[in-house]
Amino acid sequence: MIITFNLLLCLLREMAKSSNQRNDSSQMKDLLQPDHQPGKSHKEKHGHEREHGSKESSHQASSSTCAPDTSNTGALSGRQAEDTSSSSCCTCAHSKFEALNRRQAEDEHCSSSASAHSDTGARRRKHAEVDKPPWTEKEDRISSCCPLSDLKKLPQCHKKLGQLKISGMHTILVDVNFFNCEGKLVAQDGRDVWHRNFVKMPNSQSSFMIVKTGFTKQPTKTKRWDVIFKQLNSLAKKTTVSVKDLEEAIIKCNPKYKDQWTFDALSEFVKSVPKTENYFNALFPKIAELALKLPDFVKKTIPLLQSGHPAILTLSQLQISCLLANAFFCTFPHRNATAPNAEYHNYPSINFTSLFGKWSPRKKEKLRAIMHYFKVVTDENTEPSGMVTFERRCLGAAEIPDWRSSKEAMPKLHVTSRGTIEREGTGMLQVDFASSWIGGGVLGSGLVQEEILFLLNPELIVSRLFTEKLGDNECLIITGSQQFSSYSGFGDSFEWTGPHVDDLKRDDWARLERQILAIDALHFRHSREQYDMIKVTRELNKAYCGFKAHGSDEPDIATGKWGCGAFNGDPQLKAVIQLMAAAKAKRGLAFFTFDDEKLTRDLEQVYSLLVKEGTTVKKLYGLLEDFCAVQQMSGSHVELFDFIRNNIGQPRSLL
Repeated sequence: MIITFNLLLCLLREMAKSSNQRNDSSQMKDLLQPDHQPGKSHKEKHGHEREHGSKESSHQASSSTCAPDTSNTGALSGRQAEDTSSSSCCTCAHSKFEALNRRQAEDEHCSSSASAHSDTGARRRKHAEVDKPPWTEKEDRISSCCPLSDLKKLPQCHKKLGQLKISGMHTILVDVNFFNCEGKLVAQDGRDVWHRNFVKMPNSQSSFMIVKTGFTKQPTKTKRWDVIFKQLNSLAKKTTVSVKDLEEAIIKCNPKYKDQWTFDALSEFVKSVPKTENYFNALFPKIAELALKLPDFVKKTIPLLQSGHPAILTLSQLQISCLLANAFFCTFPHRNATAPNAEYHNYPSINFTSLFGKWSPRKKEKLRAIMHYFKVVTDENTEPSGMVTFERRCLGAAEIPDWRSSKEAMPKLHVTSRGTIEREGTGMLQVDFASSWIGGGVLGSGLVQEEILFLLNPELIVSRLFTEKLGDNECLIITGSQQFSSYSGFGDSFEWTGPHVDDLKRDDWARLERQILAIDALHFRHSREQYDMIKVTRELNKAYCGFKAHGSDEPDIATGKWGCGAFNGDPQLKAVIQLMAAAKAKRGLAFFTFDDEKLTRDLEQVYSLLVKEGTTVKKLYGLLEDFCAVQQMSGSHVELFDFIRNNIGQPRSLL
């Protein structure tokens, strides 16, 4: 309380110096705006952040209570120490604060009494101006934002990659020599490794399971792939396979879960689709056949992309389809246990069992997208023929910016309420509003931004096989994934609307020119928790980790209300955080507000003000420090954009 009351008093004194004709009450109104949350419609609240799934949501919900990275908070602690004063000073400040509140109440009472005698037209005019932002008409007509065409996109900023090369950080599952010389995608030879640093494959010679055999049903240790091959080969030989047949095969490969797994969602899905569109019984044998090709398609052991270790993995789209076919039949060992002491407890689920159970209309639309993907990849006329790269990036201690001394000016900004990241942001670095467990609830009940992205581009789902939970200073960048489906809506209104033909060009490594950046925002149980500079700095570092360019000619960034919606992020604060991170990374920003006209208008106006004032990242960071201090002390909500407007020109000599 000592810090916060003194801080407010300092702010009031500074404002008094710059405008001695204004009384204390009007200054208080500038600082403490009416009590309302940043504009969040019901649609925004549920539409633009992943929902809570089973394992994913329970871990993500606890993320806000974990201590985030505090490596860049020394300056903040020092400033707080300087603000500390004696208890008598606190009492004096508290008295003045209460007096200002009383004077504000008196002013409001007088104002309301006077307005009671005003004419009807005046009341209507006043009512019409309630929601109007405090910017002037002149400022309304001026915008420093740029058109979308001014931002850099692939392939215009295409850089030469050179020949494909294996390195200590870069694992490639295709034969590099074949690709560089002949352009062919052939599986790279390798050896079977059964080790905690690698994906444990179902066809490994070290993978065993217990099977009850003979008349006495004696438990017998059997090679896992022998059991899998027998079951899937039986399905692959059939012309059509029922859901019951599929269920029996999966359970025989996973006998431990006979009484735990259900397949009601898959069964209801097949029944609910009209016969004219129902090709699934004929598709199941083809998926089984694809899964059986695993020993031929993936010969080299897949390394895990582990926390704290930057690493790159490149594999062919055909290899991805084979891995996902095995996930469909739930063949990956050691990936079904979720206990804290389980071997893969820090990895997302990969086997599709959670998608097959607990029927809901959402599961129907998800399965339509997944089945369409398998329909395309199992047809030799349409199977994909390129590569995809997954890169885990870590921001080292030496790379973390000193935000309080960053002198970068504001980057280019395009802000719009129309369009989507995946469509209008084509060719840019497209932000996935991710869960720290990559893919979020895509295999469960979640169905918002991240899950939808993974359903449109199912190749992204394979990242769950090898990507450990993201840390505070980490991100995942996926280059080359293909979009197979179109959609409309989100959450309960999500609907698969049909195939999508991806006509993007490919780069020198046969990857589609699409880059997706997965960065996870903090989840706040209560929205006021985010107004803390430790958490703000964590979000700045997280965004910068993903935005940081690794070359001279990188595309600009397509993003939006990252971390808002179900994660309770303040859209204005998250917009400013991403603007600062983009400035530090020297990349432009396309900001899609998803039909939020008010945020579009307000962000455009405050950005124009920041540009006009020549605001740097350092200055903006200081304003965020002041804003968080006022938010923590005030009983009412203060809008960030209003705070910036009222304080951007004020000196901070006393702070």
